[in-house]
Amino acid sequence: MAPAAVRVRVPASTANLGPGFDALGMALDLYARIEMSEADRTQIELFGSNMQGIPTDKTNLIYKVAGTLYHHAGLPMPELSIRMDSDIPLTRGLGSSASAIVGALAAANALSGADLPPDELFQIASGMEKHPDNVGASLFGGIIAAYWDGHEAKHVRIEPHERLEALVAVPAFQLSTEHARRVLPDQVPMKDAVFNIGHSSLLVAALAAGELGMIRHAMKDALHQPYRAALVPGMEKILREAADHGALGAALSGAGPTLIAFADKSEGRQEELEAFLRETFRAEGIEAETRWLRPSREGVRVWKLAGGEPSFEEFAGGAE
Repeated sequence: MAPAAVRVRVPASTANLGPGFDALGMALDLYARIEMSEADRTQIELFGSNMQGIPTDKTNLIYKVAGTLYHHAGLPMPELSIRMDSDIPLTRGLGSSASAIVGALAAANALSGADLPPDELFQIASGMEKHPDNVGASLFGGIIAAYWDGHEAKHVRIEPHERLEALVAVPAFQLSTEHARRVLPDQVPMKDAVFNIGHSSLLVAALAAGELGMIRHAMKDALHQPYRAALVPGMEKILREAADHGALGAALSGAGPTLIAFADKSEGRQEELEAFLRETFRAEGIEAETRWLRPSREGVRVWKLAGGEPSFEEFAGGAE
């Protein structure tokens, strides 16, 4: 029997991890939350400062993705009441659209009673995003190695090392994925392709084996970061020198403009690394918010509401 209402919590994600372009993703403990129920007419309420500019009519991404799920399951699309809050900044390279897609699919899947298996949701989400890294991480949690060939997505999940943490530096400007992809060439030299195959393979092996010391050698890229560096002032310096300030490695998070640096929390150089990222951006005239995050081992989580639960505002504030 379908529930009267559902809530979901879905983690942010960082994609590529340097060399794993469109193939590697990691869930992060920064969350979006959605509540969905059937209604007499569609109403969409948005909470929090990260929701500015998002439509509250049926052009809303959450509503449209829910419609995709109902259509895929062969069910009539109802009017919906949707509430959403998110700690994930928009168009900053932390998987805000992927979290919305995964959250909407999971919510509609539970609300409709379709109960499609996670892999089927993964196929739908990958088809919508056209790459599986962010959606896979938000859906399954942990670290995801995956491919999407235009018809099918496959993935393997890697459990993050317990000492692994991430520092994100979020510049005070937006960068759309579409714009960041336009600067990429249609073809790359064979040597660059070979370079990335070697480095992404080593990175996956290091993450799977828990060889944190190997990450600094593996997180180098020749396919996308060199072309995108001009879009993010200070990026080249951060990628080149972050390891000198305690990072295991650094990368452009997704399409940017956020930079992410990974660290071993036992080494105790967090303050030095954070100061380096902030000061590098400041030297370029850019203010950036820095935040320490952990890999989220749990992907999207769904609650079917039976009454008596905390209000959505309390849920958005951390109550479960």
